[in-house]
Amino acid sequence: MFNPNDVNIDLLSARAHNLRWATLPKDVIPLTAADPDFPMAPPIKEALFKYIDGGYLSYGPAEGLESFREAVAKDYERKNQVTYASELILPVDSAAFGIYLTCKAILQPKDEVIVFDPVDFLFKYSVEQVGAKAITFPTPQTKGLMDFSGLEALITPKTKLICLCNPLNPTGKVFTKSELSALAEIVAKYQDLMVLSDEIWSDIVFNPNKFNAFSSIDTVFERTITVTGYSKSYGLAGLRIGSILMPNKNIYDKIFAMSLHQSTVHGANVLGQIAAQAALNEAQPWLDGFVRHLQEMRDFAVTRLNAMPGVQCQAPQGCYVLFPEISETGFSASELQNQLMIKAKVAVVPGLPKWFGSGAEGHIRLSFATSWGILDEALGRIHKFLES
Repeated sequence: MFNPNDVNIDLLSARAHNLRWATLPKDVIPLTAADPDFPMAPPIKEALFKYIDGGYLSYGPAEGLESFREAVAKDYERKNQVTYASELILPVDSAAFGIYLTCKAILQPKDEVIVFDPVDFLFKYSVEQVGAKAITFPTPQTKGLMDFSGLEALITPKTKLICLCNPLNPTGKVFTKSELSALAEIVAKYQDLMVLSDEIWSDIVFNPNKFNAFSSIDTVFERTITVTGYSKSYGLAGLRIGSILMPNKNIYDKIFAMSLHQSTVHGANVLGQIAAQAALNEAQPWLDGFVRHLQEMRDFAVTRLNAMPGVQCQAPQGCYVLFPEISETGFSASELQNQLMIKAKVAVVPGLPKWFGSGAEGHIRLSFATSWGILDEALGRIHKFLES
């Protein structure tokens, strides 16, 4: 299912925005935004065709389609052995908006939030947009278990939320059960402390690693708000659909009221819900094949990168991004990004504070959710430039 013939560069060049094919010169290969180059699974396409064929695209219910919320609950229980009531699941305009909406509902100005570093910028952005303060906890790449002892020292009476990204973009860290249990022990000590668990990458985990949901730890289930989405797993970024899974009605009511869904100012895309519902109910074989392909691409790319002068790359445990250390090339991250764009015709994301925090310095990020042929060509161009 995942071969060079599946990648339609002409269509991608017209439709794939956000630092990708449609926003770059025709001769540049984008290994930038984490969005697959492959088309959606056939069951998703068929579900969309069938729905549109009915001829009506009416308003959906403010709380979301019942069938969609049931599909989310069923899929989450099957994969994580955690039961969320479907009536406490809210479809939203993307996982990114789910993060922002949760911060808006839970936080007050001057509250403090612990955010890992490096991590995707959306946590810090959302926290600061609602007037709270992001306190960074260093989470460098390591092959051992993460030590959370330093995190507790960051907790003050103002601390209201810990933002957890699991698997962790951009390092690809997948937290073990013991690591999450250690974090849960800390959280349980503080009565008003909540955890926002971003699990959009939870399907993209490579053997022998296993995803563990933070909500699966009984002592912190009531403290955990889970946000997820379907763009990474199923290529649905343009449909803008994600979910917030909440442990009780009190939290649900706060977030639903803040969502403005009931006023129609905001709301979840009905077609997005139809597509994601089909993905969860019918596209698991496609997803399994996608993850197998990604593991092959990961292994191939890590080997190639580690053969390049000045580059050191750990194999990510999850996510389809690589985060190689490049300081020994003699370039800063932004310098290397610029040189690769101009001379190698490959676009990458530099490890700048505005994207991932200060802990990203000396790294670049590359997506490998593409075909072997495209990835081989891009890596070959990078290697040739570095050798020159």
